[in-house]
Amino acid sequence: MDEIDLEDPRPPFQQVAAFLRAAILTGTYAPGDKLPSYADLATKYGVAPMTAQKAVGILRDEGLVLSRQGKGSYVRQRTERSVGLRPHVEAIFDGGGDVAIDFAGFSGETLHGVISEPLDKVRSGRLQPDSLRVRILLPDLSKPLGLPALAPDGVDSPDVRKRAERIVQRSTQAVVETVQELAALGLVQTATAQVRVYHAAPLFKMFLLNQAEAFFGFYPVLQHSVAIAGQPVEIFDPMGKDAVLFHYAKSDDPDAVDTQYVEQAQRWFDSVWDSVAKEVEL
Repeated sequence: MDEIDLEDPRPPFQQVAAFLRAAILTGTYAPGDKLPSYADLATKYGVAPMTAQKAVGILRDEGLVLSRQGKGSYVRQRTERSVGLRPHVEAIFDGGGDVAIDFAGFSGETLHGVISEPLDKVRSGRLQPDSLRVRILLPDLSKPLGLPALAPDGVDSPDVRKRAERIVQRSTQAVVETVQELAALGLVQTATAQVRVYHAAPLFKMFLLNQAEAFFGFYPVLQHSVAIAGQPVEIFDPMGKDAVLFHYAKSDDPDAVDTQYVEQAQRWFDSVWDSVAKEVEL
């Protein structure tokens, strides 16, 4: 039975979230299944119901579960393309060599979702990469942007951007702090995680794995209502959970379309990272 580890530096709600995430990703809870109630989860893991609620909230933010008022939380149906990303991320960790992940997108929620389990396995000693480097490239939400924006006029809103910034910080901070923890514990010889921002509206998400694979998808822009200062506000929002990711992998053929795509995608990322992007402190 999974139990809270009192020597684990992560707070109990993050440990419970890791247990539930692993159960979802391994199929213990299948798409459409209802999760146990907060009270049942609290009993199972020996925590307070509020701790269980915070754990489920993390999974909801990652897009793994949906919560329905008065009906509980359910495992989300995930698109085939998005599910296909996870095994490729896990594979580069399983190799035991150098791991390099570059992400460009809006919030980093998908990155957090796919990298959390491999990082947990590194922490527990089940995976031992020689080095780990994560670079996260995001829009600068301190400046006016075309997206997210108020509906129906599409005008910029500082309050909307502040809401998005809180979501971004929650996801990216979790990744950065975990990688830094692995380095501090000496579990990886070299482990770094950096976040940089640049002035552009979020239109797509892209993952680059060990400079050999690329996953790319456009953000659909949807109108929906969000709570800002306790009031419902209609916004246009780039929705990462609805993005279909297309996979490209380098081969021995330098003229192959996939090979050229990965090389040009990496070139774009490096050029933005090294020029207009600026580092942020979390």
